[in-house]
Amino acid sequence: MSAELVAQIEDVIETIRPALHADGGDVEVVDFEDGIVYLQMQGSCGGCPLSTATLTLGIEAELRRHVPEVEGVVTV
Repeated sequence: MSAELVAQIEDVIETIRPALHADGGDVEVVDFEDGIVYLQMQGSCGGCPLSTATLTLGIEAELRRHVPEVEGVVTV
């Protein structure tokens, strides 16, 4: 896990975090390995039925746009 890539991923997450907070949720980066970002959805996002859409259409799309090494995201 490259510290520089993780820092880039965290920077992108910080831009997304306010929208998650507005809905009572949050997200934590757990790991980054082999192009996959492992995230833990927290708060209301953890049990939300729309969290999959948030994850793929929102978080994954932003990460892939800003950090080309990201190939996908997975919740843990």
